[in-house]
Amino acid sequence: MTKDSEYRLERDSMGSREIPAHVYYGIQTLRAIENFPISGLKPLSTYVDACLLIKKATAKANGELNCISPEIATAIIQAVDEILQGKLRDQFVVDVYQAGAGTSHHMNINEVLANRALEILGDTKGNYQRVSPNDHVNYGQSTNDVIPTAIRIGGLLALEHSLYPALAEAIATLEKKAEEFQDIVKSGRTHNQDAVPVRLGEGFRAWAYILTDHLNRIKKAEEDLTILGIGGSATGTGLNTHPQYRYRVTEILSELIGKPLQPAPNMMAAMQSMSPFVNVSGCLRNLATDCIKISHDLRLMDSGPKTGLKEIQLPPVQPGSSIMPGKYNPVMAEMTSMVCFQVMGYDSAIALASQAGQLELNVMMPLIAYNLIHSIELMGNTLAALTQRGLAGITANRDRCLAYAEGSLSLVTALNTHIGYLNAAAVAKESLETGKSLRQIVLEKQLMSEAELAKVLDLEKMSAMPKS
Repeated sequence: MTKDSEYRLERDSMGSREIPAHVYYGIQTLRAIENFPISGLKPLSTYVDACLLIKKATAKANGELNCISPEIATAIIQAVDEILQGKLRDQFVVDVYQAGAGTSHHMNINEVLANRALEILGDTKGNYQRVSPNDHVNYGQSTNDVIPTAIRIGGLLALEHSLYPALAEAIATLEKKAEEFQDIVKSGRTHNQDAVPVRLGEGFRAWAYILTDHLNRIKKAEEDLTILGIGGSATGTGLNTHPQYRYRVTEILSELIGKPLQPAPNMMAAMQSMSPFVNVSGCLRNLATDCIKISHDLRLMDSGPKTGLKEIQLPPVQPGSSIMPGKYNPVMAEMTSMVCFQVMGYDSAIALASQAGQLELNVMMPLIAYNLIHSIELMGNTLAALTQRGLAGITANRDRCLAYAEGSLSLVTALNTHIGYLNAAAVAKESLETGKSLRQIVLEKQLMSEAELAKVLDLEKMSAMPKS
């Protein structure tokens, strides 16, 4: 190959550069590759999809409104559809940590679409006189309104495709286990000390209720993501856009993602404030805190097998030690906690980035985009794995649960209203010191009759939840 066939020459406002002939990105993407060799992290697939859907909607709207030719609009739309179906996915190459506001990633999208559209029209890559990344693919747009819109669309896609199904599956699995374990009585524990008996099934039902609450909170916060500032252009004024552009783009995007979207009543506010992302991220952090608590509870309840609680058995999914044969660890619960710690860290970074905008723009949007969408998908993937390889296979150790419940000093609580708190405390102290059962001591001291005591210390009755 000659040098001329290996490269094409592209120009931007800073000068000319040779671009490898086979790539679909252009000169501005090349500059970003050189400027930002930071993390090796590339844009999330869902974020790329969100940007592509915006470009499809804007090309269609601009074609309908005669802002770009129908021929070019059709070629851009075809290029988008091809990439959404899996082609050219390796062409989105800009590091997550890049130019403020996301200009580098945005131009990567624009250049790839322009060059593929040129090929569709029978032209050659780099002939931007015919299809331009800026003048055609980006007509009526700015990084400043496209990127916050892409974060919204990406968040909605991630919630719908990843987190919501995983949460629903986890809730259904926990409710199924609640029914399966409903008749098993175990010792309750507060402060990691014995407490009055509870039903094992009710503990699982409580977890299902907790996750249901989180699902509802996140769905409420999702509403913030449906208000789009697209059409605001560079500063929220709508400069260089058709009067009907933002309304038509919003309508098309609604159809593409199957969600009711609305144009922002104040485009400048939609561009400046990152509060919708902080709100959703905060809900994810909240979910993560309870998922950590549940995963830690699972590990405690499965601890042992000889020296721990071992009230339940999490399914063994891999050997647990490189040196101790026969050891199985609660690895799915451990993984869950680690992911949740990371999501909480992402939330802190989103909060810091959100307040770091100045005047008409928040330039920290690339960080917010990655952290928010990644957090949603991390939580979705984690809950799906925990459910399928952890929760669904849990079995109960009935005998051990019952033994703990019957041997717990906390049963003395049920005697309070019959023999008084001080007498009950004395019985508990003597039981602990002598090893005698509570029942034996109460009868020896003739504090209650055998029939009365049997009725009061009925574990089934004590652990039953009140009817709502």
